[in-house]
Amino acid sequence: MAIADQSGRTVFITGASAGVGRQTAIVLAAAGATVVLGCRDLAKGAAVRDHIRAVTPAARVSVVALDLASLESIREAAKQVCAEHDRIDVLINNAGVMRPPRSTTADGFELQFGTNHLGHFALTGLLLERLLPVAGSRVVTVASPAHRQGRIDFDDLQSERRYRRSAAYAQSKLANLLFTYELQRRLAVGGATTVALAAHPGGARTELNRNLPFLFRGASWGLARPITHPVEIGALSILYAAVDPGALGGEYYGPDGLFEFKGQPTRLESTPRSHDAATQRRLWEVSQQLTDVRYDALAKSR
Repeated sequence: MAIADQSGRTVFITGASAGVGRQTAIVLAAAGATVVLGCRDLAKGAAVRDHIRAVTPAARVSVVALDLASLESIREAAKQVCAEHDRIDVLINNAGVMRPPRSTTADGFELQFGTNHLGHFALTGLLLERLLPVAGSRVVTVASPAHRQGRIDFDDLQSERRYRRSAAYAQSKLANLLFTYELQRRLAVGGATTVALAAHPGGARTELNRNLPFLFRGASWGLARPITHPVEIGALSILYAAVDPGALGGEYYGPDGLFEFKGQPTRLESTPRSHDAATQRRLWEVSQQLTDVRYDALAKSR
């Protein structure tokens, strides 16, 4: 996949210290973009920054402390990014957790729903003022084929009554798509040129699988290795959604192979459930209430 010159563009990537986030940062920095790495572990983020500078000496790359499991950290990170950058061309909502034992965020949300969805909902709303003035800017949220098993349980969003690791993960990934489509609708209604897209990396061999059953865990992905692909290939769908002129708002991209686990980027169809307008609006309203982030910049742009 050819990446056009990205000089003059600023990209903020969450979860950029490892996996597809790290790979995406490496590629975009090499293409000339100013890349901001949002990382929970600053030491790991600094290591990625230093690696990028070593392979691309002219790279413009920085690290911002960001823990998506803390609304306070999200607000501080957004404040820092807005102070240091007068524009954001692409926001890549990549960070995530998958199938951990039940735990909660600093604000009491179930960890997967709180990190994968609510954290990125809040961050996007707080950074929107830097995206909206930039013609053709993009918000790319990383989803998963797991959304196909997802249900939004508004009566138990935080899995307090019953916690099943896979079900909670699927709910959070469905929420990513519902958010993307509702954000795209609101951007279009407001006349913004900013667009919202979703993508997923398929079975990229990253450390995200640390909580999978033992036979599928580790750098090799164990028994699942034949249907997975290297992180360099996994990152292509995210890169396509982020910078390719053919990627359009409101669309969803991922690998074109079996079960969407491996292959080259292509446009995908998500489930009818992800396109339910009533659920999209309800989730948006609930997310605003839980995070106290109101997307004021979007309202002002109308």
